[in-house]
Amino acid sequence: MDGSQFSLEDALAQLPGPDGKPFATVFERGSLQVEIYAPRGTDNQMPHSKDELYVVMEGEGTFVNGASRSPFKPGDVIFVPAGVVHRFEDFSDDLVVWVFFYGPEGGERI
Repeated sequence: MDGSQFSLEDALAQLPGPDGKPFATVFERGSLQVEIYAPRGTDNQMPHSKDELYVVMEGEGTFVNGASRSPFKPGDVIFVPAGVVHRFEDFSDDLVVWVFFYGPEGGERI
């Protein structure tokens, strides 16, 4: 990829990522890191050190974000502050999301 534009198809071609992981880094610049994420079966994420934004491209299910649980579907955008426990649950086999990590370690200060 040339670093200025990338397609969902090109990003998915990078999966599985290193060591068979369900994600791959597609782009990085400054504090911004863009990944493609397509877990299958179980989402074993741990809290991250930066704020993150998910854009659901395919699939549906339930998203756990701290103490809240919400349904999601294609087109939804989900924000998770740094350090918060989160995961996709009861999701369909076609789940694919863009993930945007950004800002300083520990998250943005409000």
